[in-house]
Amino acid sequence: MTRKQTQAKRRKQKKTRQFRMPALPIGKLSVLLLAGAIIALCYQFSAGLLDQPIRSITIEGPFQRASALQIEESISTELSAGFFGANLKLMQKRIVALPWIDQANVARRWPGKLEISVTEQIPAAVWGESGLLNTRGDLFVTDARHVPAELPRLSGPKGQSAIVATRYLEIREQLIPLGLDLRRVQVDARGAWQMTLQNGVEIRLGRRDVEARTQLFLDVAASIISSREAEIEFVDMRYSNGFTIGWKNGSRLPVEDSTAIGQEMVAGRLVITGLTE
Repeated sequence: MTRKQTQAKRRKQKKTRQFRMPALPIGKLSVLLLAGAIIALCYQFSAGLLDQPIRSITIEGPFQRASALQIEESISTELSAGFFGANLKLMQKRIVALPWIDQANVARRWPGKLEISVTEQIPAAVWGESGLLNTRGDLFVTDARHVPAELPRLSGPKGQSAIVATRYLEIREQLIPLGLDLRRVQVDARGAWQMTLQNGVEIRLGRRDVEARTQLFLDVAASIISSREAEIEFVDMRYSNGFTIGWKNGSRLPVEDSTAIGQEMVAGRLVITGLTE
């Protein structure tokens, strides 16, 4: 046989070679499937035995604005699911969605008891005409039936409640040590800020450089108001290099006796170079 014939025969043998799949262990696979089915059945059977009906509910909270009956009604559709079948996260979500509820916690207690604890919203300020803000600046009631008269009044464009509330808290914190308090903060549609102190003095900040003007008010003007609040009607901070004080006698200029006002009223702070918004 020639060399070429030998090579041709080898190529033919390679083409006719067959591959065989390894044999599957059918017996072992059947045993595994059977064991899995038995485990699943045992789990369902034991879960059915353990999943007792919910026999009692305890609800703890201040209940000044919300009632235990409202809370129980909000989760009534989940109670029939049983002790383990009840969706606690969904129940918690429904409770928090109730008016005046701030936070809620729902826990299981074996064998068939649910424990619910809630905290109510604390109104910290009035938003607009009848909305209520909590201590975080969140608008949790848009149209309150009763608006506490002692709460500060905040207002502004839609969606700006948290920003206005944050600035109110920051300014008030710095006014308290001076013997002053903040009663009202308003932001109009153009973005112009205006504040009213507890003593009735208006602070006009405008819509430009609000942070810088606020700081100038706190550093200089607030001390002047603290010492002569009975004589001051408003403080206008809408100037590029200072501010004006509106006195109750009708004057818009500082009194001539600057020593009576104090060192805070320095000339550099009171040079008026033009009103700006």
